[in-house]
Amino acid sequence: MCADSQVLALRRQTAPLGPRPKRDFHGTDCRALAYTEWETNSKKPMTMKKILLIALAVLIAAGLVAFMVIKQQSGYTKVLTATVSRQELTSVVSGTGQIKPKNIVNVGATSFGRITRFYVKEGDHVKKGQILATVESVQQESTVNAQQATISAAKTDIASYVAAEKTAQANVEHAQADLEQKKLQWDRAQSLYKSGIMSRQDYETNKANYDLDLAALAQAVAQLNQAKAQTESARGHLQTDVANLHADQDLLSKTIATAPFDGIVTNEPVREGETVVEGIQNAEGSTLMTLADMSVVTAEVKVDETDIVSVRLGQTVDVTVDALPNKIFKGHVTLVGDQALLRSTGVATSQSTSGTEEAKDFKVVVTLDDPGDELRPGLSCTAKITTAHKADVLTLPIQALTMHDPATDNDKSNGNVHAASGPPAPTAKLNPVQGVFVAEKDAHGKLRARFIPVTTGITGTTDIEVLSGLNPGQEVVTGPYKTLRDLKGGSLLKRDTEKPVTITSDAS
Repeated sequence: MCADSQVLALRRQTAPLGPRPKRDFHGTDCRALAYTEWETNSKKPMTMKKILLIALAVLIAAGLVAFMVIKQQSGYTKVLTATVSRQELTSVVSGTGQIKPKNIVNVGATSFGRITRFYVKEGDHVKKGQILATVESVQQESTVNAQQATISAAKTDIASYVAAEKTAQANVEHAQADLEQKKLQWDRAQSLYKSGIMSRQDYETNKANYDLDLAALAQAVAQLNQAKAQTESARGHLQTDVANLHADQDLLSKTIATAPFDGIVTNEPVREGETVVEGIQNAEGSTLMTLADMSVVTAEVKVDETDIVSVRLGQTVDVTVDALPNKIFKGHVTLVGDQALLRSTGVATSQSTSGTEEAKDFKVVVTLDDPGDELRPGLSCTAKITTAHKADVLTLPIQALTMHDPATDNDKSNGNVHAASGPPAPTAKLNPVQGVFVAEKDAHGKLRARFIPVTTGITGTTDIEVLSGLNPGQEVVTGPYKTLRDLKGGSLLKRDTEKPVTITSDAS
């Protein structure tokens, strides 16, 4: 048998030395017994102490790695970049509104009465002069017929007056002939009386006959003049009757509604059998229907006050209609409003009584070049007005522009590493200018930010024209916005990607 002290001494070894010993036939070899006990203990689960030690070692390793990464990246600012390039640039101003025909009228009731018939319905195309509807016209027709009868009677009277005038004219001619005969007799009587051949009685008889015929002629002339006056009077009454007939016919025609131009019926607020009245436009019961002249179609849109200064007459426009999403209608600007409209109410600022300040829009009318037959009044639309277009111009992304005071840039003359810092102290007086931060390598090959003032031209959707300050191929910082806002000249930069991002966008 092995002593306990021998076995205990062998346990303290991490492993038995040498190969597994063989037992003697009594099984009392001490080394074999200790080896057997060690094998049994080595198969037990790992203790909590060892697990904690392993976890601690992993955490220390991870901390070392993180420390090395942070140390390596300390002093650098991660930024997004893009390259300055040449491309075609189009400046576009957008506005929303609705499709409207250039001419639209409310065909109102011009006569009181009941609608007897509608000849068209909503959506029908009509021609100029086509009958649209009729209102009961019994009274108007009776008045016209009575006036026509009066005119016929007046014409008959005029004919009788003309005949009387001719009779009077014949009487005048007869009286003139008698007067001439009596004058000859009177002249002969005077000669004979002076010669003493004719008696005084015959002489006086010839004189009386002459005077009588002279008076008869005067009477005949007066009757002729009276006949002429009666004829003229009758003709005047006839003209009055004709004028009254025209007025009555006008009243009758007002019971018949006709189309003032070629167009389409867009609204019929009343129905056949209802009573309409004369009144102001849009009053209830005074409008028969609404007609729109779709030969000239416009898009009336509202443009923001900040963009209206660049809109001019004649500029080309692309109009899209919500109901026709896959079709673009070409047009041109035909009207630019001068009156600002409140965005919330659409009321002109000159008519508004509110003292609050709010966003304003201006009305712009776009005439479509080829409207087609698909458009309907009131359809919602969006107009994109091309205010400027340039080919092969130097451009950069709009988000690269920032306002910066170069006096606040970092001093890197001592070789220190600078990172982006916050805004300057409130006491500092800033003189910011428009420009961009260019990413370029310094003498040590490190990427640093350098602020360059730039002047810009027209603005596209995502890019803006560069007039001076930059050259093609230069790399500019485009973001993130917060980083760009606080970035300083001379700061060390680190790109978020391996290569600079060249933004290729549709400049329109």
